[in-house]
Amino acid sequence: MSTGRTLEVSGLRAGYVPGVDILSSVTLAAAENAVTLVIGPNGAGKSTLLRAIFGILEPSAGRVLFRGKDVTGANSSTLKAAGVSYVTQEINSFPLLTVEENLLMGAWVFRRDRHRLRRQLESVYAMFPILKEKRHDRAGSLSGGQGRMLSVARELMTQPSLLLIDEPTVGLAPNLVAEVYSLLSAAKTATGAAILLVEQNVEEALPLADYLYLLNLGQVKAEGPGRDFDNSRVRALVQECLLG
Repeated sequence: MSTGRTLEVSGLRAGYVPGVDILSSVTLAAAENAVTLVIGPNGAGKSTLLRAIFGILEPSAGRVLFRGKDVTGANSSTLKAAGVSYVTQEINSFPLLTVEENLLMGAWVFRRDRHRLRRQLESVYAMFPILKEKRHDRAGSLSGGQGRMLSVARELMTQPSLLLIDEPTVGLAPNLVAEVYSLLSAAKTATGAAILLVEQNVEEALPLADYLYLLNLGQVKAEGPGRDFDNSRVRALVQECLLG
């Protein structure tokens, strides 16, 4: 991965307790118009990585570059306004608000620009017609798959250059997993954004991956183009991590 790098992380260290690092000198990159998949066993530091990039967790060392600019330790609001969005594991919506109200909440950084708000709503509705159909329904009435769709769509309201996504299929029924990956593929095609995807559902995620990193114990243990990793290789790598 050498061209069109939207995100570059080098020597990143971070943790939740002073002096105890979950991430140990992690270096990786995410390219525009590509899905970069991060996998690894539980406790590998995958979610911690996203939090450190998005400013929820302050790194103790290392650098985060976004479109060539050093944003290490920048707060989430600053990153959001600059073009970084973060989709958490949970279906993160306001259940008593309508679908459209939730989408507008995603665009709070330019909430006073009515023309841009309308333009972005139409763009998101073109990408996800079911949300337009249900725009006046309460978010709490959506199915699990539609709820995930709303979570992603809300983050797309700011036209991000970088989309951080943490385990979007966790807790979903198997028949909804393919639906979620289909919408992520559509989002990449429509926006050209760099997508950094953390996922445990490796078999389903692999076909979507342009590039892959395997994390274990806070370090990158393997990396390469997605085409170089099949299910058997990934299983062997993860097993090797688990057995030490």
